[in-house]
Amino acid sequence: MKILYHTSVVLGCLLGACSSSESPRQEAVAELVETRTDTVVADTMPAINSLPEGFVYVDEVIQDIRTDLGYFSSDNFIGDTVDGYLTNRAILSEQATQALKEVQASLREKGLGLKIRDAYRPQQAVDHFVRWGKDLSDTLMKSTYYPHIKKQSVFLKGYVSEHSGHSRGSTVDLTLVYLSGDSVDTEVDMGSIWDFFGPESGTKASHLTSLQKTNRQFLREKMMAHGFIAYDGEWWHFVLKDEPFPETFFNFPVK
Repeated sequence: MKILYHTSVVLGCLLGACSSSESPRQEAVAELVETRTDTVVADTMPAINSLPEGFVYVDEVIQDIRTDLGYFSSDNFIGDTVDGYLTNRAILSEQATQALKEVQASLREKGLGLKIRDAYRPQQAVDHFVRWGKDLSDTLMKSTYYPHIKKQSVFLKGYVSEHSGHSRGSTVDLTLVYLSGDSVDTEVDMGSIWDFFGPESGTKASHLTSLQKTNRQFLREKMMAHGFIAYDGEWWHFVLKDEPFPETFFNFPVK
């Protein structure tokens, strides 16, 4: 395992968000936004058809969960498959997966279920984001994912940084889908697309209809009831409160 050390790195932000209160991608609670003296990047390469200890494929634990990894496609803010995503299978820590299993069970009673858009994210994917952020000529997906954000401000505003809480293995981006009826597998209306850069992604964004606000709040409450911490700036983003690897950013591929 290759270990690299960096000093004074702020943890716990989606796409490595800053901990400043002005950043639109800061974590939801202060206890997860703290400056640590060391950051560990674990360049662990698991054996063929296996994962590092402490990680599982979510669909092996929750058989009826839906998975649509946005970075294993061209439907994301970059517009291409992101480095490190080799398959459409969500990976999380065992603890985060067990907590999601409880969420799914409570939703199933209402004919609903979870759909994962991103889970564990290898460091190499975050590095890809950083390269993209520095290439100001690449605005392929601007009209869809960041129409009101200037590309040169993605670092300043915290949308892109050198580390992401997803790489610690207990952060997940997800939405709700119907599990039965005429609308089976259709996403519940949340009022915006996943990974949209802007205030429209906030849990209580001003443009939302009453139903969309209710849907966002319902997802938030279900996740928080089972040990996750919500992030107000992104309705889809949740972090396991007692994550098992709070100081390690992993780099094994999603495969």
